[in-house]
Amino acid sequence: MLPVRPMPVKNEETPLPDHRAASPNLPLWIFGRDHEAAREGRTVSEHLSDEELARFLRESAEGTAREAPKEPSARARMVTARLREQEARGEVPQGWRTGPDLDRHRAHAARRRRLKAAVGGLVVAGLVVLALNPSLLPGYPYGGGGTDGTSVAAGTLPAETAAPSTAPGAAPGTPTLDDPFAGSPAAAWQEGAEGIVMPEPKAVGVFSEQQVGKALEDARTLLVDANVAPATLRGGKPKAALGVLDPRQPELLDHLRASLREPDGKHDPLDLFSRFDPEEIRVVGDQVRTRGRTVLEKGKDGAVSVKADYTFVYPVTRAGKESEEVTRAVVRRVVEFEMPDPARYVATPGKLMITSYRSEWGNSGCEFSDGWAHPQFDSDLSDGAPPSGPTVDPYDRSGAVSDGDECGTLSRV
Repeated sequence: MLPVRPMPVKNEETPLPDHRAASPNLPLWIFGRDHEAAREGRTVSEHLSDEELARFLRESAEGTAREAPKEPSARARMVTARLREQEARGEVPQGWRTGPDLDRHRAHAARRRRLKAAVGGLVVAGLVVLALNPSLLPGYPYGGGGTDGTSVAAGTLPAETAAPSTAPGAAPGTPTLDDPFAGSPAAAWQEGAEGIVMPEPKAVGVFSEQQVGKALEDARTLLVDANVAPATLRGGKPKAALGVLDPRQPELLDHLRASLREPDGKHDPLDLFSRFDPEEIRVVGDQVRTRGRTVLEKGKDGAVSVKADYTFVYPVTRAGKESEEVTRAVVRRVVEFEMPDPARYVATPGKLMITSYRSEWGNSGCEFSDGWAHPQFDSDLSDGAPPSGPTVDPYDRSGAVSDGDECGTLSRV
């Protein structure tokens, strides 16, 4: 590089020379071509802003010039051009320390499906299935009834360690206040929180076994408080569930609080919490049956990744002592948690973030957006048009939760 010689300054009003014309007082490279620029047929000055050159010219004339402006590398020019193109399309790249992909929770409303109960056609379908699959007959150990026609004791079904290959069997029976799980596969499932079992903790990425154990316990706390706690089921605020979430994920927390405070079509607490209006619905004996599994993995950039997939069954009756009719509501939830490395992301040490959550409600009115589940009873279905839509078994855990936002028909409750 040639040395920079100061230029005389006549007064403050003296216009600076045209920085697009070559000058012997300036380094040749400013208006020349470097090797990279020459191959591309352009001058270096084409990539220096007017402000940069004006400042350099002024400082050169005053004898206070710092290091001359540097020509951006080819990679820098390429990245800049790509970012400008993304900005023009309205795409904003994710920041280096802005955490994992936490915007996915915005799409949670599109990842919810509700299914109405259907009594018509269920008997015929059941007869066909029984003829083809003897394992669904009464007395089969993995069905919903015992050999003597009584309900199977809770917790007799082995724990789920992987996705089942088929839907569970069924047995004849009608739920009652004394036996609310009669005829349901959930009769053999674990009771409430006992069915939410976390895997053994282990060191993951930069996190110790103790830290991972805390993350698993927090994930379980959220699942229990959101789906099993009697206060939450009656519409209370799930403080314990909200308390384990990272405050540095404010958009999610604001959305959840708004859904609990003022539910509507875009803010539905049922996406993550199970709630029944106590003035209309009563959970029989506060009983809940649970089945599912939790998977612990190493996430992106050494984060702790926890994926929970559980189905909850609620036997319900109408509020009021005179009501004896019992039905069931079923919800399957898939919630994915992450505890990112605070050294790499903006995160609170020891707090969980939710990266996605999906739900599929069985036997809840599709037309409601008031923040309550609305189970339908057999007496409700005797009047009016039968429900339409695809028929789904709410106890079938062999497939994935639907990503669609649709209303279907239940094969059983």
